Amino acid sequence: MRVIDPEGKQIGIVPIARALNAAAEFGLDLVEVSPNADPPVCKIMDYGRYRYEQTKKKQVAKKKQSTFQVKEIKVRPKTGEHDLQVKLGHIRKFIERRDKVKVSVLFRGREITLTEMGMALLTRISKEVEDIAQVEQAPKFEGRIMVMVLAPR
Repeated sequence: MRVIDPEGKQIGIVPIARALNAAAEFGLDLVEVSPNADPPVCKIMDYGRYRYEQTKKKQVAKKKQSTFQVKEIKVRPKTGEHDLQVKLGHIRKFIERRDKVKVSVLFRGREITLTEMGMALLTRISKEVEDIAQVEQAPKFEGRIMVMVLAPR
């Protein structure tokens, strides 16, 4: 097997017993780095420290990862003007926090005949927030609910 010392220099191709003796001389572990290579590559290193550094790298990568939530705003086809402005304020706040917003128009009973009003309402909402948000999913029906998803620009 090919052996690499702790400084990164190659010792060469040696038998397993000699590689284990070399690792014992350094007071470190013999770790198989590339088992599929021909011959397999092993490195003399402190395995505990190596695993510790790997977990630290994962933690840093996870910390840098951006996360978002999907917030939902529910409106009705006959929602009043002031109520709609309040909902638009909430949508703006969610978008500024880098969250996605699912806007749902609920149709109850005979309101299902007002699908044009629901579509107009969703179009108006998308126009009002187009400076900070983009439509990720166009309005579509899911049963008695019309849904649109907005994402930050």
